[in-house]
Amino acid sequence: MTYYWFRPKRYGYGATPVTWEGWAVTLVVAVILAGSIVAMNLLVERSNLIAWLAWAAVIAGMTIWFARLSRRRTDGEWKWRWGADKKQ
Repeated sequence: MTYYWFRPKRYGYGATPVTWEGWAVTLVVAVILAGSIVAMNLLVERSNLIAWLAWAAVIAGMTIWFARLSRRRTDGEWKWRWGADKKQ
């Protein structure tokens, strides 16, 4: 049995956390992202293109990892939704 951390969003595309594990991983990713933005701005010179490209690659990798994890842990498929399904 698979334990789901996210549910499909009612409006739009994607998923939203519904368990403490989903909220925890979302919070950790957000804190890492915010911390890395602050750290890059304080510690790295703006002209250091290599450092900024490396940072962008790490952020892209983390974002892809998070999207794949949340998609695997979602109860249902990801698709565009316009609200609650109307029953006929």
